[in-house]
Amino acid sequence: MSKTGLIIRREYLTRVRKKSFIILTLLTPVFMAAMFVIPVLVMTSKGQETKRIAVVEQQGHFFKGKIHSTKYLKFDYLENVRLDSLKKHFDELGYYAILYISPKVGYIPSAVQLISHKQPSIEVVTYISETLKKEIERQKLLAYNIKDLDKILKSVETDIRLKTIIINAAGEEKETSTGIAMALAYISGLLIYMLTFMFGAMVMRGVIEEKTNRIVEVLISSVKPFQLMMGKIIGIALVGLTQFVLWIALTLVLVTATTGVVMHKSKGNSPIQVPASLFSDKADQTLQTPNPANTKVLGQEELSQAERMLNALKAVNWGLIIGAFILFFLGGYLLYASLFAAVGAAVDNETDTQQFMLPITIPLILALFIAMGTFQNPESQLAFWGSLIPFTSPVVMMARLPFGVPAWQLIVSIVLLFITFIGTAWVAAKIYRTGILMYGKKPTWKEMWKWIRFRNY
Repeated sequence: MSKTGLIIRREYLTRVRKKSFIILTLLTPVFMAAMFVIPVLVMTSKGQETKRIAVVEQQGHFFKGKIHSTKYLKFDYLENVRLDSLKKHFDELGYYAILYISPKVGYIPSAVQLISHKQPSIEVVTYISETLKKEIERQKLLAYNIKDLDKILKSVETDIRLKTIIINAAGEEKETSTGIAMALAYISGLLIYMLTFMFGAMVMRGVIEEKTNRIVEVLISSVKPFQLMMGKIIGIALVGLTQFVLWIALTLVLVTATTGVVMHKSKGNSPIQVPASLFSDKADQTLQTPNPANTKVLGQEELSQAERMLNALKAVNWGLIIGAFILFFLGGYLLYASLFAAVGAAVDNETDTQQFMLPITIPLILALFIAMGTFQNPESQLAFWGSLIPFTSPVVMMARLPFGVPAWQLIVSIVLLFITFIGTAWVAAKIYRTGILMYGKKPTWKEMWKWIRFRNY
């Protein structure tokens, strides 16, 4: 085995045997699986209790009976009660909250109060706000004496659910999801950023540690500085790839197993008739007189959404996404790890790295900001150039890829990335071979430029 191979083997085995590596490898898939499973469990949970809300109007009864009860929300319209007195013991009466409506609500949007001992959920707040908003708009329209206004308003109610369809070169149509594309773009771009920074910093700390302990003096007597640097960089790259593959495999196993159990339980439950819209302004009427045309089986909508999501996930070119992720992770890591290794060789301790770290981290941080804007406009010129420039392309290209990228742009980006890595590795090697044996002196940018220009090695 070559000397570089021995160094790679040493770096790889030393790190994969650490407890921190094993713990992180096992816990991260659990966290990632929880991101997918917990929302499903929350949506299918049937442990939600009914909340009773007391409705108090300061003057008149304009909204009496207008905020209809739902499966989990019950509204009691109270008359001739003092608000101050009710506040003191509404929980003893079994009320979750008090909804106080001022007569100024028609022209002062904040003239409505929801008084409770707990922070109300967003569903409760949204339902009450939207219901009051529609009722106020209806009453304002009634002032114009429009004939059959209620029928007109009912007839114009429309619900739009936009489907996105992609047609490939062969003419095949696949249903996609912009939400899934954005999630993939965000997760893959952020992972590239985090892994590149984390493993690059690991290389730098390893070089500093060996230099401080004078181990490097023994190693340099047997191998060339370039071999030592590349062995350390490639060894840690393999550690990162191993961890990434295990993360993907374990996450898929956990998600598949958990969702399978959840779906099995949901199928086994008997159908429960609920209003067609849980937060519908006619929910109370539907509960009193169930009509098959206005009701649905609990879980049917969730299953249809799950089917649509499943179809959208199937439409994703996972081979391209995962393959591109591995290539851009390797290219980005090798590019930045060589620079991190050069910084580690030039200094004696981690404190001295600050002045040299800023120029390295700025492109990575800039790439992350460009990627955030890419979610909104993946075809912008900034996103285009950010996905081609090697110092930002690993993060930005992965943010663009789920939205569709021409093959030539992907190929050019990868080629430029690895060509730039070769150039930075050549520069880093010149700094590494000089700085690795220098002690007791803080280098400057001018001195490091001289090291790059040295030719007597």
